[in-house]
Amino acid sequence: MTAFPTQSTPEMPLSVAQLRIARDLQQAEAALDEALLLQAQLLQTMLGARRGTGVAPFLGQDALMRLLKSQQAMLDAGGELARVHGRLSTIAVETCGGNDACPPSARLEDAEAAAAGMAVAAQAA
Repeated sequence: MTAFPTQSTPEMPLSVAQLRIARDLQQAEAALDEALLLQAQLLQTMLGARRGTGVAPFLGQDALMRLLKSQQAMLDAGGELARVHGRLSTIAVETCGGNDACPPSARLEDAEAAAAGMAVAAQAA
């Protein structure tokens, strides 16, 4: 007979999970924006170099077109990440009462420390 895992006490409180996800989501969104800015800077540098060096007007055109495709892919990724954000917001409302359930001053480290304290208390009981 195969034993199925039973629902046990969660290892992580929802508030900790919510804070971790919010932190990582913000970092992912910021990274996408940073990548787009760096690609825009690269585009400007490439065009400036082509103009400034006096090379043929269409030299490197294929590289510019690939860079623009890369930028479009990043924009598409940003749209998908926005959809992830929206879905996670819905899940937060369903499970935790939304982002407002956690006080604005709550920090991930504080929540993790509280969770660790609860785990120690549970083991002692």
